[in-house]
Amino acid sequence: MKNKKIAMLAAIMIIVIGGALYYVYDQLTGNHVEIESVIAEAPAEDNSGVISGNSGNSGNADNTAASADNGAEASGDATDVDGTWTIGSDSKVYFSVTTSRDTVNYEINKVTGSWELNSSDPAQTKAEGTVDVTSMDSGNAQRDKHISEAEYLDTTQFPNAEFKATSFEGLPTAWKSGEVYDVSITGELTVKGITKEVAFTGKTTYDQGSLKLEASTVVTFGDFGMKNPHTVVMETENNLTVELRLLLNK
Repeated sequence: MKNKKIAMLAAIMIIVIGGALYYVYDQLTGNHVEIESVIAEAPAEDNSGVISGNSGNSGNADNTAASADNGAEASGDATDVDGTWTIGSDSKVYFSVTTSRDTVNYEINKVTGSWELNSSDPAQTKAEGTVDVTSMDSGNAQRDKHISEAEYLDTTQFPNAEFKATSFEGLPTAWKSGEVYDVSITGELTVKGITKEVAFTGKTTYDQGSLKLEASTVVTFGDFGMKNPHTVVMETENNLTVELRLLLNK
């Protein structure tokens, strides 16, 4: 009877210790960040033709004026879109690393920059952005500290990464509000003091007075003088995927 109790206690301890070890392993190697979208799968319903409010001549006049304003917004004329747009505080940049355990996403929420649009002359369209790499978060502080070290991102010496666009493909000459356009943006990406030409591909839309962009590119650790952060526990692919999720305002 005594031996049976000891065996049961040992089994419970093995389960508890095993669960604790798996939790630690999952926290260190698993993904804890989901990449958020800024462009809806389908355009918002156009309610510009819907009239609501009080009855009477005064109410009808107000509704007519409101409908006219909504119609102007829905048209998405280039005169509304052209000009300088500033990256908003809700914008994020992600980079993803695939290991033998999982694809781990890192979120960077300190993004600044601008996008100057010229629909009639794409050659005059310009864009640039800066991300504060020290704000990256993978949901695991120990892992974030590890990849911040000198052999990887070296955030102490290089706290920022920058991108400067040199050409655009796919931008419309006349924008329609809520319409989603496929785009390609080529430019120079600077990480850890090293500059490399990359091409971001994705989509953009002009919706409810905001310019939105989702785009991605693939680079390698070696492109920017970094080691592959593999460990004895898991292997890591050499590719990194960089994702832009930008909300811009005038």
